[in-house]
Amino acid sequence: MGNSLLIIEDDAAFGEELARHFTTKGWDVEHATTLGEARRRLLEECLEPQVTLADMSLPDGNVLDLLDAVRAAKIAGEWILLTGYGGVSDSVRALRLGAYDFLEKPCALTRLELVVSGARRAAMAQRRLSRESRDRRRRYGVESYIGHSEITRATREMIARLAEVPFSALVIGGETGVGKGLVARILHHAGPRADGPMIEVNCAALPRELLESELFGHESGAFTGAKGRHRGYLEQANEGTLFLDEIAEMDLDLQTKLLTVLEDHRVRRLGAEKAIDVDVQVIAASNRNLEQRVRDGDFRSDLYHRLSVFRLDLPPLRERLDDLHELVPTLVDEYNARSGNRVREIPEAVYERMRAYSWPGNVRELRNVVERAVLLARGECFPIEWMQLGSGLVPDPEDAPAPGVDGDLLTIPLDGSMALDEMDSYIIRTALERSGYNVTAAARALGTTRETLRYRIQKYGLKDGEPRGAVSANTAGAEENG
Repeated sequence: MGNSLLIIEDDAAFGEELARHFTTKGWDVEHATTLGEARRRLLEECLEPQVTLADMSLPDGNVLDLLDAVRAAKIAGEWILLTGYGGVSDSVRALRLGAYDFLEKPCALTRLELVVSGARRAAMAQRRLSRESRDRRRRYGVESYIGHSEITRATREMIARLAEVPFSALVIGGETGVGKGLVARILHHAGPRADGPMIEVNCAALPRELLESELFGHESGAFTGAKGRHRGYLEQANEGTLFLDEIAEMDLDLQTKLLTVLEDHRVRRLGAEKAIDVDVQVIAASNRNLEQRVRDGDFRSDLYHRLSVFRLDLPPLRERLDDLHELVPTLVDEYNARSGNRVREIPEAVYERMRAYSWPGNVRELRNVVERAVLLARGECFPIEWMQLGSGLVPDPEDAPAPGVDGDLLTIPLDGSMALDEMDSYIIRTALERSGYNVTAAARALGTTRETLRYRIQKYGLKDGEPRGAVSANTAGAEENG
């Protein structure tokens, strides 16, 4: 109901005066003279006024009891309370229950009008946030993990079960592009913390110093450039969910600080003297084998065990190809809506080509393929020529042409025998070999920064001049988070 106002006032003359005034200002006004009448309208007749203007003391009780019941019933709207005398205990209780303002009688109509207008704006913002929250819940329902294959149904059942329990921490594993971010959002928006915030952090995207400041926050003057107080992601996610993407890339000293926060439920901003209580549900994701990282000494075992209260490993697309008949039309509809195109027909030859492909980038790669095809389609038929999957067949390593170096020229096959990450790893390894493993010289030759190159050296395991393992065609792409 737009511009709706409920007045709860036992003084009939004063209540009618208020009703007339706000009616002339464009408000749709309801007037109740008793607590019982207001309770019936709000809780039984489901009246949802944007603003409620209420006298504190009514003949049949205290209006704060009604406000408490309204809040328990999750009825939206802002409340402004009027009283003939100022009571500290009542004012404290009113603010605790989320009252917008607490005014003493008599109150000038001009001031009251300003307060009511401010409450209306706050109510509109509150309802907008509620609508967005409901939309996110619909968008990220458990059913949004699409597919009918046996492995997908089992995974979806596990997601649904996890969404029902108030877990403190969880680790999501799987190759790049399998949908770890989607599942994290499902677990938040379908879970008991859906009304709280969800903060997403890519641990690999931020330098170590910036990640520390962003995670834990800082006080003014904590370091050079810290000009004001900053609430970190852990504070921002209080009573909600913190999603730590690519957590395997977090430095060991930050892992120690994170473990302390998770154990003590308290966070201390950089440069602060006191710690702050936080209640955070943590979802961590990595496409790396965290158990192996623990064995290698690159990830703290105590943090791993603290995070892995539950573990959920998502299957790669090549193990759920039966889901293509649901995934592809869903993605086509999405990109039709975005582009204004009308691709309606998906030939069986498209699915045959997709089933014969290894999908190193999983669902993320599938999204890219569908987006490209829909955007470049000239009619209603899905254009198979724009899939650009090469032959569509998983390449035979024995028949695949090998990359090579000829002077300053580097040759890489584009026949599908090498995935993007494999190409990237080969280029970096070649540059390192040619520079005698001088990272600065290699970064200069590749036109990038030392920090970026160091991250990729670690990503592909190219430490101390020796790669820890080659990237195969089937696992290429699993070194980036999905």
